[in-house]
Amino acid sequence: MNRTIVITGTDTGIGKTVVAAGLANLLGGAYWKPVQSGLDGETDTQAVARLGELTPERILPEAWRLTRPLSPHRAAELEGVTIDPDRLVLPEVECPLIVEGAGGLMVPLTRNTLFIDVFARWQAPVVLCARTSLGTINHTLLSIEALRRRDIPLLGVAFIGEAMPDTECTIAGTGQVRVLGRLPLLDPLTAGILRSAMTSYIDMAAFDEVNG
Repeated sequence: MNRTIVITGTDTGIGKTVVAAGLANLLGGAYWKPVQSGLDGETDTQAVARLGELTPERILPEAWRLTRPLSPHRAAELEGVTIDPDRLVLPEVECPLIVEGAGGLMVPLTRNTLFIDVFARWQAPVVLCARTSLGTINHTLLSIEALRRRDIPLLGVAFIGEAMPDTECTIAGTGQVRVLGRLPLLDPLTAGILRSAMTSYIDMAAFDEVNG
């Protein structure tokens, strides 16, 4: 059975790609982003390869690459591409597999399928990445509820941003969820600095079973 961890977020652009890179590096894992929307500049796959210092064989190609930086369902429509969610099957690899979704849980892959629907089929443990800024309590608790309603295993929440102890405590208590740690905003963001920050701020013991 695949040792797989799914990385998702409460929103887009919150830093889940950085978390994915850090985990892939420390767990000796491979990385897969099934659908990439937006190809201008560095893609998420390229960023993970750089920040996670992953060798080419640990980077799996996207199933779909869409030019426009839009929700996958809309980018695909505009580009005349058909996304078939049933083709999204977890790849077989010899190491832990880190899979990153696009945006949040409710991002549409097609007009009829959301990313969370695919996650429910996979039944792999999920790491939910959440900002510490204003609004995160609502967004994070809604995401936790959505995962549990679909019986998707939730490994825990990884916060990203400045320390907000009450916010983090409120989410942990109200959501009855494990907090995996808080990754501060890193500037500069390099592979070495990320690796050091992950070991300092993220509870890597939570991933022992996946990496075992």
